[in-house]
Amino acid sequence: MIIDDQQYDVIIVGTGAGGGTLACKLAPTGKKILILERGDFMPLEEQNRSDVDVFKRERYHAPEQWYDTAGEPFSPQMNYAVGGNTKIYGAALLRMRERDFERVEHQTGVSLEWCLKYADFEPYYTEAERLYKVHGTLGGDPTEPGHSREYPYEAINQEQEIEEIMVAIATQNLHPACLPLGLTRQDDDPTNDSEVSGIAPALTHSNVTLKTEARVVALHTDPSGQMVKAVETQIGNQTYLFFAYIVVLSCGAVNSAALLLQSANEQHPCGLANSSDLVGRNLMKSLLTAVVQLTNKTNSGDFPKTVYINDFYWGDTDFPYPMGHIYNTGGLLSDIIFAEAPPLLSILAKYMPDFGLKQLATRSIGWWIQTEDLPDLNNRVRIDHNKLYIDYTPNNLEAHDRLVYRWIEVLKTLEKDLGGFQRGTHPRGEVPIQVMANQCGTCRFGNDRTTSVLNPNCRTHDVDNLYVVDSSFFPSNASVSPALTVIANALRVGDHLIERLM
Repeated sequence: MIIDDQQYDVIIVGTGAGGGTLACKLAPTGKKILILERGDFMPLEEQNRSDVDVFKRERYHAPEQWYDTAGEPFSPQMNYAVGGNTKIYGAALLRMRERDFERVEHQTGVSLEWCLKYADFEPYYTEAERLYKVHGTLGGDPTEPGHSREYPYEAINQEQEIEEIMVAIATQNLHPACLPLGLTRQDDDPTNDSEVSGIAPALTHSNVTLKTEARVVALHTDPSGQMVKAVETQIGNQTYLFFAYIVVLSCGAVNSAALLLQSANEQHPCGLANSSDLVGRNLMKSLLTAVVQLTNKTNSGDFPKTVYINDFYWGDTDFPYPMGHIYNTGGLLSDIIFAEAPPLLSILAKYMPDFGLKQLATRSIGWWIQTEDLPDLNNRVRIDHNKLYIDYTPNNLEAHDRLVYRWIEVLKTLEKDLGGFQRGTHPRGEVPIQVMANQCGTCRFGNDRTTSVLNPNCRTHDVDNLYVVDSSFFPSNASVSPALTVIANALRVGDHLIERLM
C-alpha cells in the first residue's frame, strides 16, 4: 500500500452532476482539491451518439455485475467516466415543482416533506441553469415554479414534425412546453455535462488534481469513528491511501451507499454513517414506460428531445393523485434508455414487417412516461459476500398505468387530426432493472439523525467531515428528472463548504 504524502483540503469521489459541479464551485478558493474518478475520459466518438449504434446494449454498461432481488446477475447501465452518467443522459434539466418539496399524498403512499423548500433551492437552480447553459422558455407549463430569472438561453427550434404534434396537443386543452436542455451547441457533442461545465473549468486551477481510473474501495476513520482519516483507492495494481480535511462522495445513489456499507468498522459495524440503519434504504428510480407512435414518413432518428407535458403531474379529473411527467424521447437512434427495451423493438417489428432496426426507428415518434416511485425501506442497496444487491420492487404502479393510458388517448386524438400515423397502434415497453436512470434516496437528508443519514448541509450525522452530494440525499423522488436538483444542491453545499474551509 502506498501512503500519499499530500494533505488535501477536500477529496471529491466521483465526477458526475454532483461531484463535477462541486469541484467547479470549490476550485477558485485556492484550496487543495483531489478528485478521484473510477473511469477515464470518454472518447468523443462514444459521446456523439448520432454516430454510434446505441442498440449495442453493452456499449453503455458498467463492466461489473450487480444482483437483483432474486439473486440474478445483471450489468447496470452506468457510466464510469469523467462526467459520470451526465455523459450519457439526455441533458433535460428541469426544476422540481414547489409541491415536490412538501408532503404529498399518493394513492398508495406518501412523498416525504423535505427539510428545505423550493425557496432554498431557487437561487441555486438559477446558478445551475447558467453554469450548464440551459436553453428553455418560461410560460408554457402550468406547474412551472417561480423563477427569479429567465433561462439564460432561448429554447432550440423544434423538428417540424414535433412542432405539428405540439400544436395538436394544445388543441386538447393541454399545455405542451419546451423542455429545458443543457447544451453546448457544438456539432461534435451538443449536450452539456459535468465534464464540460464542472471538471474542465475546475482543472484550469493549479490547486485541483484529477486522478482517473481510481476506484475508491473504502473509507477509514480515526479511532473515534467521528472523522474520515483516509480514502483507500485502487489505481492500476496499486493501492493508495489519500488524506483530506473533508471527504465528499458523489458516486451515484447506489455506489455511494455501497461504499459506506463496505466501509464498516468497529465504530460503525453496520456501515459508515449508518447509525440510523438507513444507508442504502429507500432506493428510488423513476417508473419509465416508452410509448411509440408509428408514422408513414421517415425522420432523422437522432433529433433531441424538446417537448414535455405536465398537465397530469398532480392528477386528472378522475384520479386526484399525482400521475407524472411526459416528454418526447427525441430520435430513437440516439436514445440510450430506449435502446434497453428489446421487447418493444420486437413489437415494432411485428407492426412493421421487413423493416430493419434503423428503418423502424426513423418511422417512429417516441414518448417517455415518467412517474415517481415512493420511498420504501425494503427497496435498498445491500452488500452480501462482497456482492452488490439491488432489492427493488416498483410501487405507485396504478398512477403510472393511468398516465400511460391517458397519454395514449391523447395520441389517438391528435393522430385523427394530423394523419400520417398508423392509427390505433402504440407499442409500449417498460425499462428493465438494469436501467438505473434517476436513482436516488439511499442517504436521505433531514434534521433528525434517527430518520436520516445526512443533515441539511448533506454532511453525515455520524461523521463530521464526510459529505454526500449526489442524488442519495433525496427524501422523495419527483416525476421530473433529478439532474438539475443534484447540480443545484452541489452548488448549495459548495457555499457551505467554502464557509467551513475559510
